[in-house]
Amino acid sequence: MLVTESRPRDLRWIHAGPLLYGDWGTSRLYVLGLAFLYTAHASIIYLAAIGLLMLAVSWAYTHICRCFPDGGGVYTAARQLSPTLSVIGSTLLLSGYIMTAAISSIEAFHYFHVPHQLVLPLALVSIVLIGGVNWLGAKSAGKFALIIALVALGVSAVMALLAIPAFMAGVQTISFDYFRENPPSDAWVNFTRICLALAGVEAVANMTGMMKKPVAREAKRTIWPVSIEVVALNLLFGLALAGLSFAADGTSLRDKHTPDEQGIAQSRQVVMELLPAEIASEFAGGASLVFTDDQLTTLPAKAAQAYHHHEEYVHSVEKYTNASMRIIAKETATDRFGSAFGAVFGNIAGITFGLLLLSATNTAIMAMVSVFFAMGQDKELPRALTKLNYSGVPWVGLIVSVIIPMLVIAVEQDVTVLASLYVLGVTGAITVTVLSSAYNKQLELSKPVRIGMWILGLFLFSITLTIGITQPISTMFSGALIALALGTRTIRSHAGPLDTGETLDTPSTGWMAILKDQKIEIDPAKPKIMLAARGRYQSEFAVDTAKRRDATLFAVFVRPIRVMDLRPGQAPRIETDKAAQEALGTTAILAKEHGVSFVPIYVTSQSIADEILDYTVTYGCDTLIVGKSRRSVFSRKLEGDVVSMISESLPEGITLIKRAADAPHTIMPVGMGTGNNK
Repeated sequence: MLVTESRPRDLRWIHAGPLLYGDWGTSRLYVLGLAFLYTAHASIIYLAAIGLLMLAVSWAYTHICRCFPDGGGVYTAARQLSPTLSVIGSTLLLSGYIMTAAISSIEAFHYFHVPHQLVLPLALVSIVLIGGVNWLGAKSAGKFALIIALVALGVSAVMALLAIPAFMAGVQTISFDYFRENPPSDAWVNFTRICLALAGVEAVANMTGMMKKPVAREAKRTIWPVSIEVVALNLLFGLALAGLSFAADGTSLRDKHTPDEQGIAQSRQVVMELLPAEIASEFAGGASLVFTDDQLTTLPAKAAQAYHHHEEYVHSVEKYTNASMRIIAKETATDRFGSAFGAVFGNIAGITFGLLLLSATNTAIMAMVSVFFAMGQDKELPRALTKLNYSGVPWVGLIVSVIIPMLVIAVEQDVTVLASLYVLGVTGAITVTVLSSAYNKQLELSKPVRIGMWILGLFLFSITLTIGITQPISTMFSGALIALALGTRTIRSHAGPLDTGETLDTPSTGWMAILKDQKIEIDPAKPKIMLAARGRYQSEFAVDTAKRRDATLFAVFVRPIRVMDLRPGQAPRIETDKAAQEALGTTAILAKEHGVSFVPIYVTSQSIADEILDYTVTYGCDTLIVGKSRRSVFSRKLEGDVVSMISESLPEGITLIKRAADAPHTIMPVGMGTGNNK
């Protein structure tokens, strides 16, 4: 039996770079506003510090990508040391992906500037639609991500030019007062809170298995332009935000001297002091301060007035924390060309960055699917997570990956809270990757590089530890996921060894026995026919045609696999692929019964049409039999019609036969007809 695993390396840096930017670059869309919220005019100092950390992490990942050319990241790096550590690291990464999908979907509709009450339902619908598109295995989603990343780069470039005056004003606002007025511990904690700017760097390690060789060169060319752009524009737009005349609580951002986080806390405290004691007690401990209109009528006048002021303050701050880049685009364009142009350009930026955020949601969901698939393949999670649908997508993992972020945003939509949930998973996963690589003596790292990675890893560990202590909500979220993953792993290990397909019993139909005993005999003088369709009727027609022509019959079963990070050994195998066993086994039995030479082919790929054409031409087949598509028109339009793609690319001299799968055919002795062919 011929078994082939196809995994082309066709990803160049010029394509990988925009994909990385679409993941890594989106953090700017909420980090800038959060940095200003926490530290006001000291935010640029924080962004500069984060920029240095991002460059250091970029340097480390160039070496990590070189050491793991077949797919790296936290799961691979940690698994070489300890399976348990790999589960912890990948679960931290998983929590980061969950929060990426959640915060990106919410922020997308903030950038679209939809009414507040519509943000949640539209975010939920968008996640479902993204899941549906990926269910169909649409490769167009990847093309969309590439296009929107390039458009976002263009819009950012225009914004950078428009923001020069605001940038100059922002330079004049740089202040170190924050560090004099707050203890070092608070300054350090706020630094760790914006370390979610690192989110997305793991994506490049997951691309190495698809990169052209040499991977080290492609990885460097992918990482450095993106990291330099992200760091440079973070600083530029961070200063531009600080120099805007946009007002929050009646004070322009350029005139802010107290961080709005502290101002909001003080405003809340004023309300609490004016509330009756029995009502104030209900909001003790930081509970959300929310009153209905009916409840407001029962409050003292001063308390109600203070509450309205607090609400307006929070709302004005949310405008720049939820959509800082949109605000920068609108304000800078207005200052240069007037309010009409400012409104239009603000909408253009909002739509572009909103689509970029939805693209990041899509990337995060498929990254979750990949993590689930890898852990399922390694028996760390239930094997059901590796089940593929017709399009080659792990459908159970996809459903789980859609439901979890939906549950998160159904409970919480506040960007600052979602960011708090987010940051531990991001820094934790990167920390595990860097420290595992530094510790692993098997990796080819020079002494200076290994020392540098140790220093960076320990610094990242201190950040992660600080977040774990000071952000209990993030610790509880990530900790719960880790406990669930380790608990599932323990239960499964105690349940006994799993059947991985290595020692499968022969099915009652005998498919595997037939295939394993198949003798490959190819007579170069005989005609050759390729069957690329499933079903008994298709097999009967192909065998009958081969028998009448005294031809060798080939049958190819292409198992599509749409997983972002597919490492060696994780591709589906025919031993565990029931549909492939039945399809190829049926043809094998019929061919044996009628004395037809038969060659079964099993291949995994991201392109069904390319593989069918490749094997048809490679083996010199003069006839190709395919099935008429039974997929919906919408599905074919979205993913592409395999039969149409084959028809358009089939070389001259090869006859294409299209048959409906439900068209019966009876194999008859030669000279008694050709059967039914519809």
